[in-house]
Amino acid sequence: MTGTDDGGDRTRRNPSGGSTARRVTFTGPRTVTVERRPVPEPGPSELRVRTSLSAVSAGTEGLVYRGDAPEGLAADETIDALCGDCSFPIAYGYAVVGRVDRVGRDVDDEWLDRRVFAYNPHESHVLATPEAVVPVPDGVSTRAAALFANAESAVSFLLDGQPLVGERVAVFGQGVVGLLTTALLGRTPIETLVAVDRYEHRRGLAASLGADETIDPTNETRDGVAGAVAELAGERTDLTYELSGNPDALDDAVAATGYDGRVIVGSWYGDRPVTADLGGRFHRDRIDVRSSQVSTIAPRHRGRWTRERRRQTAWNWLRRLDLDSLFTHEFAVDRAADAYRLIDERPEEAVQVLFTYE
Repeated sequence: MTGTDDGGDRTRRNPSGGSTARRVTFTGPRTVTVERRPVPEPGPSELRVRTSLSAVSAGTEGLVYRGDAPEGLAADETIDALCGDCSFPIAYGYAVVGRVDRVGRDVDDEWLDRRVFAYNPHESHVLATPEAVVPVPDGVSTRAAALFANAESAVSFLLDGQPLVGERVAVFGQGVVGLLTTALLGRTPIETLVAVDRYEHRRGLAASLGADETIDPTNETRDGVAGAVAELAGERTDLTYELSGNPDALDDAVAATGYDGRVIVGSWYGDRPVTADLGGRFHRDRIDVRSSQVSTIAPRHRGRWTRERRRQTAWNWLRRLDLDSLFTHEFAVDRAADAYRLIDERPEEAVQVLFTYE
């Protein structure tokens, strides 16, 4: 049942929350504040989401936190909530899950109390149009829903890599996106899947999600990493994903890839320089190095794949996969600075970090 106020907005009979909204803002390199302001009211065509959880993207947000994101680059031209560029101060994030607790007069009452995902910075109350949020389907927990944007990325990586039956595949980087990509690849009819990551905990997670073999690249020389991948895979790989966020890993990924193989680069390196070694066997072996990014669907897929189809695929996999082991830390949003310090200083301990808002 709903009620009305003088402005024509509608709300749940007993909406949760207080009178102060909170928002995480990066104000400079390694400097985070939690801004407080009055709880916003939705406009006529908007709804308001009271956040339950939001997920920290350790890779992308880590670049912003350290000041390694290019200042002149748009934060994300495809997400309305991320307006402006990457210069400080900036509120950045794109994985909020909560319930609609208020709607404007032009928004259908059916939105009230629905669980939704929003591509929004970390904040306790989100204002958005209905078109800008994604309903969370039944059968997906709120915590799993916080992984939705990363699951979309993983689906995009598989679409762009097009793994084939019997192929040898390696995934460099086992952060959350790398682990989700490993989980999806582990359910395809490829021959061998090798996961590469420097942290033992993440290698263990990769094995539990479907990797046949794992490698610690810090135990190898650059040539040795490629050689170790080839030894474990049986030969150089047909398909290699570079998802580590480490510019130096790109050379390893190329070196590990065999004749006419594909290297899919899903990492965003920010403004850190990348010096790729494209000499040696790179040209003779016709290695294809290709970027992949979730903001768009590759032109060759657009005849059959829409954003909605990709979203549905991501939700389906979030239902099927047991991903509880990925959630390593929860912080009250007021402790956001502690969370980013953990990710920056002790990355071996953290996989998926969540902010809570109660």
